[in-house]
Amino acid sequence: MGLRLFNTMGRTMQEFVPITDGFVGFYGCGPTVYNYAHIGNLRAYVFLDTLDRTLTFLGYDKKHVMNITDIGHLTGDSDSGEDKMLKTARERHESVLEVAKFYTDAFLSDIDSLNIIRPDVICKATEHVQEMIDLIKRIEANGHTYMAGGNLYYDVSTYPHYGDLAGLDMDKLKAGARIDIDQNKRSPYDFVLWFTKSKFENQAMTWESPWGRGYPGWHIECSAMSMKYLGEHFDIHTGGIDHIPIHHTNEIAQSEGATGSKWVNYWLHNEFLVISKGGKDAGDSGEGDKMSKSSGNFLRLQTLIDKGFSPLDYRFFLLGTHYRKQIYFSDEAMAGAKKGREALVQRLVRLARNAGQDKLAALAEKKFARGEAAGLTGLSGKAAGYVEDFRAGLENDLSTPVALSQIQKVAKDSALESAEALELVARMDSVTGLSLLKSALEAAKAEAASVTAAGSSGGSDHSGDPEAAGIDALVAERQKAKAEKNFARADEIRKELSARGITVTDTPNGPVWKRG
Repeated sequence: MGLRLFNTMGRTMQEFVPITDGFVGFYGCGPTVYNYAHIGNLRAYVFLDTLDRTLTFLGYDKKHVMNITDIGHLTGDSDSGEDKMLKTARERHESVLEVAKFYTDAFLSDIDSLNIIRPDVICKATEHVQEMIDLIKRIEANGHTYMAGGNLYYDVSTYPHYGDLAGLDMDKLKAGARIDIDQNKRSPYDFVLWFTKSKFENQAMTWESPWGRGYPGWHIECSAMSMKYLGEHFDIHTGGIDHIPIHHTNEIAQSEGATGSKWVNYWLHNEFLVISKGGKDAGDSGEGDKMSKSSGNFLRLQTLIDKGFSPLDYRFFLLGTHYRKQIYFSDEAMAGAKKGREALVQRLVRLARNAGQDKLAALAEKKFARGEAAGLTGLSGKAAGYVEDFRAGLENDLSTPVALSQIQKVAKDSALESAEALELVARMDSVTGLSLLKSALEAAKAEAASVTAAGSSGGSDHSGDPEAAGIDALVAERQKAKAEKNFARADEIRKELSARGITVTDTPNGPVWKRG
């Protein structure tokens, strides 16, 4: 059927048709680096990574651009409050640039831990101020601005489609609008393109401009940087749902106000992650609080690590829910995700015992070219069916729950040859990004080390013990029989070993035997 995406502009599922055949340009709003990213923020980047990986799986060439906001983003999206960057710099007794570098590095470390592919372009706002000034000049030349109190404002009344993305009825909003705290605005919905010394006289970073020395508004950054790297018309823009009513609405107005034509074709937004109230079942009742830095109600990825979870457990947890559905976080939910991921890895270890560790190691390191993982050549009919179902899930608005379910089915399907099952998991995991085969390889090596250690302490020590190799073979055969659900044969082997005085203990890392 082809890729279909839910476009926030119009609130409908739409067939994805790229501007340039076979190529996708997309932009995702990056972090404002005044604090650590919380796990709710990181949901957006796992979603972006899923989009990136899906496009490669489906055979598209792509260019993924993400910004780093290291110029003051005010505490209110509608030009209100203080400068977040300056506030943190004061608290840490550091310069704004030192703060920005520290939290940028922390953010990049987090996305690396989550196995997120870094965007093709990561652009810093401080390095693109001239592009912002040039874009503001175009907006001004087209009659969309006014100067008031030393600041340059965008006049939303000059753009007839303002609010389309958010479904805003401007007439109703104007009738009930409260007076904005910025008395310079003609309308509460107007927004600043360029601040001068008239506001925040001690602003840490300022630049010369046609409107006076000052600094750019937050919204103009994304417009200017996305256009520089993707052109004035590109395919996809993403972000959290909180960006819809103000930031993305303002981006569209200023971008199309500058160019006079359509800017972005598809708008994709991920839902919030919320902290469940009342424990395990709170999510079912819809109770929970949005994670927020301003309220102090947030958790870092490192917090999960300190609790004994892997970053990949968190990625597994996120992929189990569609990106457009609110997801409820709790320690119980994370424990379930950890258990689920580890169980899946152990199934792959069992498959590797049949296929061979060399096969597992090769697949764990395999890099798929674009479109290669979705190919059906050389697959059995059953395997091809799994790939087609996996692809259908992704093409249905990036349904990661369907994608995960296909991996689970493959790992459990005893009708598949073990080597082919591992190949399918490698292909699918090129999208889910859970490093499943690498984790299975590590577990298999740990299992082998455990068996060796047990042997050296009285178990299967091969040195001077010719019987041990035969025992190892029987233990391996029993394990294979269990994996294939041939429990009668497994029980026969257990009885045979018991008659010879051999006790076999099944451990999380595999079977260990000893005499007596």
